[in-house]
Amino acid sequence: MTGKPRLWITRRLSDATLERAARDYDATINWEDRTWSADEIVQMSRDFDAILPCHSEIFNADVAARLSDRVKIIANHSVGVDHCDLPALKARGIVVTNTPDVLSDATAELALLLMLGAARRAIEGDRLVREGRWDSWSPAFMVGKQVSGARLGIIGMGRVGRAMARNARGLGMEIHYHNRRRLPPEQEQGAIFHESLDTLLPVSDFLSLHCPATPETEGLMNAARIAQLPEGAVLVNTARGALVDEEALLEAIRSGHLAAAGLDCFRTEPGGNPAFAAHDNIFMLPHIGSATRRTRDAMGFRALDNLDAFFAGREPKDRL
Repeated sequence: MTGKPRLWITRRLSDATLERAARDYDATINWEDRTWSADEIVQMSRDFDAILPCHSEIFNADVAARLSDRVKIIANHSVGVDHCDLPALKARGIVVTNTPDVLSDATAELALLLMLGAARRAIEGDRLVREGRWDSWSPAFMVGKQVSGARLGIIGMGRVGRAMARNARGLGMEIHYHNRRRLPPEQEQGAIFHESLDTLLPVSDFLSLHCPATPETEGLMNAARIAQLPEGAVLVNTARGALVDEEALLEAIRSGHLAAAGLDCFRTEPGGNPAFAAHDNIFMLPHIGSATRRTRDAMGFRALDNLDAFFAGREPKDRL
């Protein structure tokens, strides 16, 4: 390859990321931050050696089959890669990377916010004050669920799950977790391992989801599993919307089996689930788990690090 590799950056990334990309690559940047259809992605691929997309760009089997032979690497600006059909892209000889490690703290921080906000009725309280309807007080007013000292169940004890556990220990929570493999003691830090969800869920006063979306985890929290949680439990999801059966969640909120939920991701994104808006005890944010300036810079640089390695003939650190 002569000259700088041609790089398509599909979304408006951080200024520091774009400055570095423009310096080191022949980069085309989506300054308008528009989204792209499948046909547009295929059309654009004809002009580039590499693509740096976000989870908003879908590389399913159909798109993978139609991508230009020119594309050699897709360096995702995300940890999750459920928007990529990895076998289909591998069959085309396209390298795929992601950005692990760098967004764990920011996402776990948001999970803690959602857990606290859901438990302490933040949406309802904010609305009362903001709308000028706070006109009384009593010992029975705005009573929520206490987090400190409660039991927290974590599904998926990877980087984000461990960061969430660390945050929760600061509140004196008892940590329980389910993972594909038990962690070594130095990573467990006293957390209690459960081989099965059947033993984890009944002891989880709070449950936080931190596992990837895969065919095996699709609809993981369905009606039967939500029913295994203690009465008055709180469910938190900062992972992927596909993990939760949203109708089952709504029914559990309506019945009171779940006291509240804190959600940063939904089955339909952008947009979410309009039915959730009727319930002040569902605390919602628009998929902003990693949305801090420091983390956005780190994600962009990690993606560029992978591109730099690839075009220098080295193995990208985060190749999948």
